[in-house]
Amino acid sequence: MATLLAASAAVAVMSASAMSAELPKKIGYVTNYATHEWYQNVIKGMQDRAQQLGIEFEVRDANLDVAREVAMAEDFMSQGVDVLIITPVNEEGVVPLVRRAKEEGLPLVLEGNPVKGMTTMVAICDYDTGYHAGVEAGKYAQENLGGVAKVMNVGLPLLSATVLRSNGFMDGLKTIIPEATMVHDLDGGGNPDRALEVSAAALAQNSDINIIYGINDSSSQGGLQAWKASGRSQDGLLVVGTGGEGLGFINMMDTEPSYRIEAAMFPEKVGFTSIDAAVKLFNNETVPEHIVSPTAPMVGKDAWKQFYSVEGTTRTINWDSVNALQPPDKCMKTAADL
Repeated sequence: MATLLAASAAVAVMSASAMSAELPKKIGYVTNYATHEWYQNVIKGMQDRAQQLGIEFEVRDANLDVAREVAMAEDFMSQGVDVLIITPVNEEGVVPLVRRAKEEGLPLVLEGNPVKGMTTMVAICDYDTGYHAGVEAGKYAQENLGGVAKVMNVGLPLLSATVLRSNGFMDGLKTIIPEATMVHDLDGGGNPDRALEVSAAALAQNSDINIIYGINDSSSQGGLQAWKASGRSQDGLLVVGTGGEGLGFINMMDTEPSYRIEAAMFPEKVGFTSIDAAVKLFNNETVPEHIVSPTAPMVGKDAWKQFYSVEGTTRTINWDSVNALQPPDKCMKTAADL
């Protein structure tokens, strides 16, 4: 795939009253996996933005079935939605949809993953997200771990996005501690059970680590669970998560003494920006191929409170704080650099 033109910025925040653009009447979104907390919060962001702008918004769940995703998208097309948003289950499987949407003149926004022939995609910069978390981890290690950084990376080598996060984390870490080493490079599968299993096996082989990095929240939490199950103290340990997908990382930062950095990716903001991108495409405005959604490392036990509040089992995003974040003009590295 051609290198993405990872241009900045985020689509400007618009208000219904301030917009001179024409608004679509209905936007349809086919998500790949609606039971995952990340996508539930992406959907919340889309719903919030669509409601603000007075746009009818409908969601359908492909449940990781690309054939189902194609059928749902085609049904939206036949209904005559004004804009279609898709999170691809499979990049290759969505290529015919991208082609058909162009042929029919239907604006199509992709969320999260690029597809050949696409007009635009809303997504974070994965390498940058890992890199900035790595820099903060290096600072923490200097102040609290004697300047030593021995990492267990609970990764996911199947996906370029998660490889970029892991690479970025180590590169950022080494800007502060050049001697930092990756002791274990694991395939945690992106899920807590697999992450726990491979982390436990790695620690049984060699437990001489003091930093656990996870490419998503399930990975970091599975790694920490394996550490705790082995009976080791969290003294002298740093856990770094990625995603900020739901309540899990907030609970960990509140209760686990080693869980002190989260590379937050703000799924609600991704959803919010996707709706704004849909409006721009509907009005035939030029948009970058990659609309970058911002990320930020949350450092310290209470850092999440700047961006979220929690009541019971409901978290609410602080839109003012998140919308104030500035995404980069372009990603430091992309899949083309792997």
